Amino acid sequence: MGELSPCNGREFRLFRNNEGPKMTTTSEIHEIPITRSPAVRTPWAFVPSLYFQQGLPVIIVQQVSVLLYKKMGMPNDQIGLWTSLVVWPWILKMLWGPLVDLHGKKRNWVLGTQALIGIALGLCALAVTTKSFLAVTLGIFFITAFLSATHDIALDGYYMLALPKDRQAFFMGIRTTFFRLAMVFSNGFLVILAGRWEQAGMPIAESWRSALLVGAAFYLALMAYAHFTMPKVEADQPASSSQNRADQPSFGEALRSFFTQEKVIPIFLFILLYRFGESMLTKMAGPFLLDTREAGGLGLETLQVGMILGNVGVICLVAGGLLGGILISKFGLKKCVWPMAIFMNLPNPFYIWAAKTQPGPSAVYLLTAVEQFAYGFGMAAYMVFAMYAAQRSRFATSHYAIVTGLMALGAMLAGIISGYLQQSVGYFWFFVIVCLSTIPGMILLLFIPLDEGERNESTPTRSH
Repeated sequence: MGELSPCNGREFRLFRNNEGPKMTTTSEIHEIPITRSPAVRTPWAFVPSLYFQQGLPVIIVQQVSVLLYKKMGMPNDQIGLWTSLVVWPWILKMLWGPLVDLHGKKRNWVLGTQALIGIALGLCALAVTTKSFLAVTLGIFFITAFLSATHDIALDGYYMLALPKDRQAFFMGIRTTFFRLAMVFSNGFLVILAGRWEQAGMPIAESWRSALLVGAAFYLALMAYAHFTMPKVEADQPASSSQNRADQPSFGEALRSFFTQEKVIPIFLFILLYRFGESMLTKMAGPFLLDTREAGGLGLETLQVGMILGNVGVICLVAGGLLGGILISKFGLKKCVWPMAIFMNLPNPFYIWAAKTQPGPSAVYLLTAVEQFAYGFGMAAYMVFAMYAAQRSRFATSHYAIVTGLMALGAMLAGIISGYLQQSVGYFWFFVIVCLSTIPGMILLLFIPLDEGERNESTPTRSH
C-alpha cells in the first residue's frame, strides 16, 4: 500500500518495502494528477467509525433484543432460544464469505450493506408496537443479522487491504475498542433512553420503538460519513479478476484450505468452546438483573440495567481489551494466553455469590465492572489468535469469516441452552454450570499452535 503526500498541488504515491519507510528514487515515485479532492488516507478517519458500525447491529440483535423481550414479558427459555437462533447468519457467513472475495469491491459491499442495515433497524423499531411484534421483529432481526454478517466479511477484508500489516496490528485495539463503544451506545444509551421514557409514563413498547428509531437514524448518519471517508484502495479488486486464470480462487478451495490446515481439530474446538461459559453468562446476565427477587433475580429497573451493562460494564470491557492488546504486542500471544484465559474466568464464581445473596445495586456495579474487565482482557488473546488463524493463507477474508462464524456458532449454542438451563435449575446452579463450562476451552490451550500464527504473519504461506 502506498501513502499520498501533497506536493506543489500534485499528489505523489510513495511505495514502501517490507522494512518500512526508505529513501525513494525517481523511479519509485509515480505522479498522479489530482482530478478530485484527495481521499482521506489516515486510518483514524475511517477505522473507528466503521467498527462502531460493525458492532451496533450485532449488539442490538444479540443483546438489546434480550432486554426488549424481557420487558415485553417473554420467559427466559424463549428469550435464550430465539435471540440465539437469529444469529445463524453470523455462523453461516463462512459459506458466502468466498463470494464476497470473488465478486465486487469490498468497499461497495460495506456501504451497500450499511444502507440496508439502517433501513432494517428502522423497520424493526416500527414493528415493536404491532400485535405480532415477536414474529415480525425476529424476522427483521434475522435479516439484519444476515446483512451484518455480510458487512463483517467485507469490512474485515477491506481492513486487511487498506492497512499494511504493521498498521493492522496497531489498529486491532482501536477497532475492538470502537466495536465495544457500540455496546455503550446500544446497551447503555439506547436502553437508558427506553428506561427514561418508561419512567416518564410512555408505554413499554413505544419507549423501545423510539429508542430503536434513534439507533437506526444514528447508524444511517454514520453510513453517510463512511461514504466520504473510506479511501478507494487500489488492491480492492475481486479475487476472480486475476489475469492468470490458473491463479483464480474457487469457492471450494477457500473453504477447503481452512479445514485442511494442520491441527485444524483443536483449532476448531478451541474457537468453538473458549468462551462457551462466558456466552451463557452474557445471555442471561440481563434477565438476572431484571428478574424479581422472588424469581431469583436482582429486581433492577431498566434504567439501572442500562447504566450497569452499557456504561460501567463496557468501559471496563474496553479497558481490559486495550490492556490485553498492549501486553500481547509486547510479550507475544504464547506468553500471554494462559494468564489471560485464567483471568477471564476468575470473576464468574462471583455470580454464584450474587445469585445466593442477591446484593444491592452498588455490589452489582462492582461485580459487572470486574467481570467485564476480565472478559475484555481474556478476549484480546482470543481475537489475536483468530486473526493469526485467518492470515495463514491467501484467503484471509474467507478464513476470517470461517473463524468468526465458528465463534458465533459457539455463542449461539451456549445462548440456546442458557435459558433452558436457568429455567430448570435456577440462577444459582446456572452460574455453577457456567463456571464448569469454561474448563474445556482452557484445556484446548495445550493443543493449539499458539506461536504458528506469529511466525507465519511475517512469512505468509499459501494454503492448498
